[in-house]
Amino acid sequence: MKHLATLLVFIFIYMQTLQATSLQKVEPAFWWAGMRNPELQILLYGENIASSEVSLSAEDVHLKRIVKPGNTDYLLLYVDLSKSVPQTFDIVLQQGRDRMVVPYELKKRDTGSANRKGFSSGDVLYLIMPDRFANGDTSNDVIKGMYEAKVDREDPSARHGGDIKGINNHLDYISDLGVTAIWLNPIQENDMPGGSYHGYAITDYYQVDRRFGTNEDFCKLVDSAHAKGLKVVMDMIFNHCGSENYLFKDKPSKDWFNYPDNYTQTNFRTATQSDKYASDFEKNLALNGWFAEVMPDFNQRNEDVATYLIQNSIWWIEYSGINGIRQDTYPYADFDGMSRWCKAVMDEYPDFNIVGETWLNNNILVSYWQKDSRLAAPKNSNLPTVMDFPLMEIMNQAFDEETQDWGGGLYRIYDYLTQDIVYANPSNLLTFLDNHDTSRFYRTRESTSNLNRYKQALVFLLTTRGIPQIYYGTEILMAADKANGSDGLLRADFPGGWKGDKHNAFSMTERTARENEAYTYLRKLLQWRKGNNIIAKGTLKHFVPKNGVYVYERKYENKSVVVFLNGTDKQQTLDLSSYKEVLPSITAIDFAGKEVHLDKSLTLKERETLILTF
Repeated sequence: MKHLATLLVFIFIYMQTLQATSLQKVEPAFWWAGMRNPELQILLYGENIASSEVSLSAEDVHLKRIVKPGNTDYLLLYVDLSKSVPQTFDIVLQQGRDRMVVPYELKKRDTGSANRKGFSSGDVLYLIMPDRFANGDTSNDVIKGMYEAKVDREDPSARHGGDIKGINNHLDYISDLGVTAIWLNPIQENDMPGGSYHGYAITDYYQVDRRFGTNEDFCKLVDSAHAKGLKVVMDMIFNHCGSENYLFKDKPSKDWFNYPDNYTQTNFRTATQSDKYASDFEKNLALNGWFAEVMPDFNQRNEDVATYLIQNSIWWIEYSGINGIRQDTYPYADFDGMSRWCKAVMDEYPDFNIVGETWLNNNILVSYWQKDSRLAAPKNSNLPTVMDFPLMEIMNQAFDEETQDWGGGLYRIYDYLTQDIVYANPSNLLTFLDNHDTSRFYRTRESTSNLNRYKQALVFLLTTRGIPQIYYGTEILMAADKANGSDGLLRADFPGGWKGDKHNAFSMTERTARENEAYTYLRKLLQWRKGNNIIAKGTLKHFVPKNGVYVYERKYENKSVVVFLNGTDKQQTLDLSSYKEVLPSITAIDFAGKEVHLDKSLTLKERETLILTF
């Protein structure tokens, strides 16, 4: 009888504890002891859990406060971990005789985690859209139960099957090219009925999309990249989520989202955030309107929302080991909420880096969003790096035009850089010729016959100030025009990434002669740049274009690089007396390793590029 009684008690306790299975979400699923910010928000989501009495089994984990946001299916627990050690403790939810026990783990933090190095001007980022780069695992192409259950490579807006394993399989190719970091378009779950391949409508912030792989697959990719000397930058989207995200479908409270009851489109006029004359109506619509009908807009002014997003980023950094974040649609979100996010991340990881997508049409508007901008004072975005969209637009014109002494061609670049005084830190600008949202640098395949344009643009991109980014396929002259179809065409499959592809551009022997010429030139330039402190840390000095030639110097300590770009379609001879201050010797080594004599003059062929090292 004694044993029977014990068994019955055990069964009773077990049956009560089984009710924990009604808990659908615990976010984050685990955390770490020893973080610089000792406060942790634990979000619990399950049927009618708000009426629970909450207790913790650990004496060194202090429950500071409980937030019941309004929806009875949510509880937000704020706990103090300042005295906590690595352990597993229980969150106990009691409802009368019903009892839920939720085990929660505090992991041991890796030594040196807080000191991880972010990307910088010494790096070159290689931007990859995972669905379009390479398919390494065909078994995850279609996942039963997910909305978009097909792969169709003939449809530019459908999923094509690229995944994390496909990227991992080609890390040697990426590393050998000479870039030093990979930036992946979003890899988190996008379980949406259509267009889910691009990743910008997240439905689960803590899970890798199963069609890309698993969370563990992503961690392995980061580890493999690090082993090859590559950093990893993760794309995040905190302005909005996907409309199939449980946080929107069953909102914790209405004030988690802007316009929660009726879809209201943003007007895309993000300049209103810095415009001192902006109307309240237009500023509100830009900030609070939805980016698209399937992308409801988060309200970062809600402290619980802001904390949820902050912790999600820190969780991914600590869990996967990434080196940086690219934050999407930055000026569409609340300035103060995102400033708080940036500061929290950078306080936890002082050498980390974050770049915000600041798609604005001039440098003054872009500069407003950079950390320590005088234009935003007394406010501070705390955003270290901003994207130099105005320079991208200029570069897409400059290398097609004749350069005059007072305008056109490379004069556009010179004139733009003279205005860098508006930036708090010009070295922390992400520079690029194109990306997944723009036309490629070459609009048509026919136009790729002009390799002088390609070479001049890449030399400038990789030797001027800033942090350069190269879009996958640039090295093999992939071309696309945004005006000629959907964005899917800008995100074409990398040839050779799929079994059975007739053309494999990963292989030198299968690339065309022109593809190999372009690839070889860029590879040589990237390998030369890698570890080159003159470019990574050096000062910039430039000269007004003369006779259509733009000249500039990068200098670090007692070494320098001087670049000559002939922006005309004819031979030019320069009187070198004007450039004596950057020519410390009458001989230098050019990019090809040959000695160049610099006496009184220098002759450059049409559209010639010359890189000299002193």
